[in-house]
Amino acid sequence: MKIMSFQASLAAALMLAAAWLVSPVSAQTQTQTQPAAPAQATAQPAAASPAPAAAPTAAAPAAKPDAAAIAPAMKELSPWVMFMSADVIVKAVMIGLAFASLMTWTVLIAKSIELSVASGKLRSALKKISEARSLAEAQMALGAKQGILPSFLAAALREARMSAGLSSDAGIKERAASSFQEIVRAEARRIRIGMGVLATIGSTSPFVGLFGTVWGIMNSFIGISKSQTTNLAVVAPGIAEALLATAIGLVAAIPAVIIYNHFSRVTKSYLELVSRASGAAARLLSRDLDRSHGSAHSRAAE
Repeated sequence: MKIMSFQASLAAALMLAAAWLVSPVSAQTQTQTQPAAPAQATAQPAAASPAPAAAPTAAAPAAKPDAAAIAPAMKELSPWVMFMSADVIVKAVMIGLAFASLMTWTVLIAKSIELSVASGKLRSALKKISEARSLAEAQMALGAKQGILPSFLAAALREARMSAGLSSDAGIKERAASSFQEIVRAEARRIRIGMGVLATIGSTSPFVGLFGTVWGIMNSFIGISKSQTTNLAVVAPGIAEALLATAIGLVAAIPAVIIYNHFSRVTKSYLELVSRASGAAARLLSRDLDRSHGSAHSRAAE
């Protein structure tokens, strides 16, 4: 029994020893197998990493045609192309501003010729009557010409004729001065024709151009929201078309303001000549009245 119990104890000891020897080997085997899995995991990203790198290379050829298609359009952004591709309302604004600019230069040419001719004629007429002693002599010196100075002389003669027999010279001069003022006001209104057009164009053209710009930028933003892209090559043409309206508005407004200020000075100089003509006619009328009274006194003395 003792031998059998000893054998059983020895077998149990051998089994324990075998289990103790086997456990480090299994643990070492597990430690070797576990790093292998991360190695495989690292190997998989390494193997998968070329795929994203290959994606840009595949997308790059697709992006090149888009850039090549956009580049010619950007090179063709001339004012005419921008005008033709603009919205209908923006086109209408640009056409209106171009017409306003045309009117500005038309007024410049027409008023320059008109003021130059009127000033030259008035200076020549004043020179002709500078030695005249009466209204009749002044009319003979001027002849049958039409103009502002002949109008003054005709008004003075008409008042003197209609006031014949009246003894009050002051009343005749006052009525003649009233007629002269009416002629001056009428001439001032005539010579300022076209100035209101310049003032209107100069004051409203920038705002009209700004309206076209706001409308064009609004349409550009709508196009951006539809295309869902903020690429400058897509956004720039619409904004450039919108800004062209403001540029045309400034092109119409700036010359209009400058030309208006120029004509204001020239018109003021011309109206000073008209005042000189009115004074010359008044002096001739006063001489005629004094001369008529002097002859009447001399006849009475005889």
